[in-house]
Amino acid sequence: MKTIKILGSIWLTCSLLLSSAAFAEEKKADARAEYIRAHYAKYEYQIPMRDGVKLFTSVYVPYDQTQQYPMMMQRTPYRVAPYGADKYKTKLGPSDIFEKEGFIFVFQDVRGKFMSEGEYVNMRPQDAGDKGGKATDDATDTYDTIDWLVKHVPNNNGRVGMWGTSYPGYYTSVAAINSHPALKAISPQAPIADWFYDDFHRNGAFVTPMAFIFFDTFDKKREGPHAAWPEGMKGTTPDGYQFFKDLGPLTNVNDNYFHGTRPFWNELTEHPNYDEYWQARNVLQHFDKVKPETLIVGGWYDTEDLYGPLATYQAMSKGNKRDNIHMIMGPWYHGQWNRGEGDHMGEAQFGFDTSDWFQKQILLPFFKNNLKPDNKDNKANKLSKITLFETGANRWRTFDNWPLTAKQSDSVTWYLGSDETLLANKDAKGGFADYVSDPNKPVPHSANISRGWDRPYMAEDQRFSARRSDVLVFDAPAATQDQTIAGAVDVNLWVSTDQGDADFIVKLVDVFPGKDVNNDEVDKDTGNRHELVRWGVIRGRFRNSMSTPEAFVSGQPTQVKFELLDVLHTIKRGHKLQIQIQSTMFPFLDLNPQKYVDNIFEAKAEDFTKAEHKVYHSEEYPSSITYKVLKQD
Repeated sequence: MKTIKILGSIWLTCSLLLSSAAFAEEKKADARAEYIRAHYAKYEYQIPMRDGVKLFTSVYVPYDQTQQYPMMMQRTPYRVAPYGADKYKTKLGPSDIFEKEGFIFVFQDVRGKFMSEGEYVNMRPQDAGDKGGKATDDATDTYDTIDWLVKHVPNNNGRVGMWGTSYPGYYTSVAAINSHPALKAISPQAPIADWFYDDFHRNGAFVTPMAFIFFDTFDKKREGPHAAWPEGMKGTTPDGYQFFKDLGPLTNVNDNYFHGTRPFWNELTEHPNYDEYWQARNVLQHFDKVKPETLIVGGWYDTEDLYGPLATYQAMSKGNKRDNIHMIMGPWYHGQWNRGEGDHMGEAQFGFDTSDWFQKQILLPFFKNNLKPDNKDNKANKLSKITLFETGANRWRTFDNWPLTAKQSDSVTWYLGSDETLLANKDAKGGFADYVSDPNKPVPHSANISRGWDRPYMAEDQRFSARRSDVLVFDAPAATQDQTIAGAVDVNLWVSTDQGDADFIVKLVDVFPGKDVNNDEVDKDTGNRHELVRWGVIRGRFRNSMSTPEAFVSGQPTQVKFELLDVLHTIKRGHKLQIQIQSTMFPFLDLNPQKYVDNIFEAKAEDFTKAEHKVYHSEEYPSSITYKVLKQD
C-alpha cells in the first residue's frame, strides 16, 4: 500500500508539472496573440499579376507610424488564414521577437491555392523569362507582388525580405530569380529544390507515406477559391508499417484510395525516371545570379528535406561573384528552428535551446541588418558564411566555405572487411557478405510504431536493425581520439543480386561505449547506443543514370556509387564508427519488387520476390566509404 501511495504521488507530481508546462505555453501563446492584435492593423488585398490573375494577400501594419517599416513577406500554398480583416493570425514573424522589433508582415496565397485566382502547378517550371509578355511563373508572381506592395502599402521603407519553410522555402528561393530591386534579403528554409532528389524521392527510391499523406489533401482539385483545407481520408490504423504493408503495390493507391483524383500523384507515377518532366522542375538551374542577401537554413535531422538547403547553397554559391550567400545547419527536424526548443532529437541531446539561439543570434540580426540598415542596434559583426552545429560535440562552428578544402581536412577511407569489420586497407582475405531481402518482411525504418513518416528516427538507436539477419554490420575500431566527419560521405559498393533490381541503403552510425571512457562507469542511459548519424539509399537501377535505368545481371559483381548527404559530426574518443547495409527501410521507402520492371509504380503483387544480395569486400572488389575529417588545430 505504501508503494502504491508513493507511485501515486510521483504520478500526481509529474501530471502537475506537465499541466503547469502546458499552461505556461498556452499563456505565452495567448500573450503573443494579444500583442499582435494590439500593435498591428490588418488589411486584405487582391493583388493583380501581369496576366490579370489576382492573388489574395493579407498585410499586417504596425499602428506606430513614427517610422517607416520594411516588409517581411511569405508566399505559401498552405493558406494565409484566418480570412477576414477582423480575424488575426496568432503568429506573424518566425518568432515573437520579430513582431516586437516591428515589420510590415505580408502573407500571400500563391496562384491557384485557397483564396487566390488561377491554376496551381506543383513546382511550376520557371520559364516565363524565356517567353516574355504576360507569361507568368512563380518568380514573376513574386516580382509583381513586391512591385505592387512597395507602391501601395503605406509607411513602408521600400525594402522587402522573404522567408519560408519547405514549400514556402521554395517560393522564397524562386524570388531570387530576376528579383525585384526592393527585395533585399531572403531566407529559404528547408527549400524544395528538385523533387526527384528531395522530399518524395531519394536517389530513385520513393517515399511512400510522405507522398501519400501529403497529396491526399494538398493535391485535391478545387472548384474556384476556397478558405478551408479539403477533407482528407480517415485513418484506419496508427501503425504505418502495417497500413502500407496491407496497401501492397503502389497501383493500389489509385485503385483503392485516390481513384485518379490527385493530378500530381498521377504525374509522378507516370514519370518514374529523371526525365524532362522532372528536369524542368529543378529550380537549382536558375540560381546563377542571386542578388538579395541570402540565408539558407536547414536541419541535420530533417527527414522531409535535407537535400534542399544543401543543394540550394551550392547552386547559389557556384560562380556567384558576390559574397552574399550564407548557410546555417542546426540539429533540427523540419522547421524546428522556428518552433520547438531544438535541445534534443529523440534520445539525442544537444545541451541547450539551439532554436532560440538561432532566432536571436542569426535570423533577426540578418533581417535587421539588411532591411533596417540605419538601425543603430545593428550588430557590427558580419554574418559568417557558414554556421554549422557539430553533433556529437554539441557546439556551433563557423567556416568560410563548404565543402571543406584539402587544406582544412584530411580524407579517410574505410574498407568493408571480413568478420564484420571496417579496415584501413583492402581486405586481403577477400570474400563477401550476403543476406536475403524479403519484401514480405522488410526492415522497419524505426522501432517505434508511427505513420511511417516521423522525426525521431533520424537520430534513433539502430540496435533494432543491427540484430536482423537481413542487415549487414561493419565496425571500425574504437576511436583513440575525437574525429570530426565534415561533409558528404562517398559510398562505393561492389554488389551482386540473383534478381534484376535491388535497393542499397547505407547507414552511418555512432556506437557509444558501454562505459564512459572519462570515468570508467557504465552509462545506463547511452551505453552501447547505436545512434544514427546519416543514411542514404540508391535504387540499383539508377546506379549509372537517374534518367536511364538498367537491370542488374544476375550474379555479376557490379559497382554502385552514391553519396550520403553532408554531416558535421564528431565520433568521440571511445566511440566506434559503424556502417549498416540493408535493402529495405519500410514504410518510409517503398518496396523494390527486386524483379526488374520498367515502372515500379505499375508493379504487380507477383513481381515482388525474395532476393539474395551480396556485398563484396576483396582486393578485386573493394567496397568502401570515404569522408573528410577536420584537421586538428
